[in-house]
Amino acid sequence: MKIPYGKSSLEFSIDGAEVVHPHDHLSSGKDEIREALSAPISSEPLFRIAKPGNKVSIIVSDATRASPTQAMLRPLTEELKKGGVALHDITIVFGLGLHRRQTEDEKRAILGEFYAMQHVEHNLADCVHVGTTSRGTPVEVFRRVADSDVVVCTGDIEFHYYAGYTGGAKALLPGVCSKKTIDMNHSLMLDPNSTIGRLDGPVRKDIDEAGSIFGIDFILNTVINSGGEVVGAVAGNPVEAHRAGAKIVDHMYRVSIEEPADVAVVSPGGYPKDIDIYQSHKAIENVRLAVKDGGAIILAAECKEGYGNRVFASWLDQCTTREAAVEKFRSGFEMGGHKAALLAGLAKKFEMYLVSSLPEDMVRRAYLRPAKSIQQALDEIKGRKSNARVVIVPNASYTLVDAGKR
Repeated sequence: MKIPYGKSSLEFSIDGAEVVHPHDHLSSGKDEIREALSAPISSEPLFRIAKPGNKVSIIVSDATRASPTQAMLRPLTEELKKGGVALHDITIVFGLGLHRRQTEDEKRAILGEFYAMQHVEHNLADCVHVGTTSRGTPVEVFRRVADSDVVVCTGDIEFHYYAGYTGGAKALLPGVCSKKTIDMNHSLMLDPNSTIGRLDGPVRKDIDEAGSIFGIDFILNTVINSGGEVVGAVAGNPVEAHRAGAKIVDHMYRVSIEEPADVAVVSPGGYPKDIDIYQSHKAIENVRLAVKDGGAIILAAECKEGYGNRVFASWLDQCTTREAAVEKFRSGFEMGGHKAALLAGLAKKFEMYLVSSLPEDMVRRAYLRPAKSIQQALDEIKGRKSNARVVIVPNASYTLVDAGKR
């Protein structure tokens, strides 16, 4: 059995395991993106929204997201030119949120031929206030985007562990908002309704409201299969089009198994999903409902960039026990620190192993058990419980797995 790991895969042997794959769609050969742009949902076509002389910002994903940016930029720029917009009036904006700045090589890999176009990265220190949501989140947006006449949000739609789904207005918030805005919005994850696969959770509602206050003009979102092919796309109104895309995701990636497993072997899906522990954690969230309380989760993630977040790393240094991390989280929200508390909570509920490229002491500080291989972790668990029921999820960042009999 092989599962993705970094830019390659890891192999192990096991008999009788249930392998969970999404209801993957194969590419139909159609140009899903152009079809979506030609039939926008609850919106005028983009070439009618944009006018000659308009300054346009296209917000795109950074290196932590497996979004088909080049495939979206090609028809988007054609649509804008059709509307009379000059190429020099279009700016591609990387929606970093709180992520690190990218290398030139990373930006070049994402943009390809569009690297020659005007492009900038989000600047947390240069944001302007445009309003406040009903939940009290100040909407502070990167000045370059706020000064644009037309703003287009792009991205891929998949499950998200507290925003419900990625995509839609999430390119704006957190993509190009201030730290104050991001922290206030993300503090809403403390509400139990802010959870994976829900569109009515407070985090998602706040994101959509921020998008409405700002006035996002148009979105283009894709749905990709586990092979990285675009198998669905939606365009148009930031909320209505996003909801149509979320339905595609549900059909493809919600999977139920008959009963909870004793052990789950999971991969986020390889690079860039397993670039660091911060990103790889999402794979655990996606399978936790499919594992018995007290069961084991074996995460295979290269994590070549370590923890992936400065605040997360700081909390791990400060909170040497799982209990300390959970208590610190309850006493006050801090973006990045939340990840330490979530991992600590999961580690109290499950035995969690990590197969990675990291030193063992780094793994232990993240409340995970280091394992040299998937096989080693499986053999250790099977040595204690020979009849352990095992489920394998090779693309856990995409696949939401639950169990019918909990």
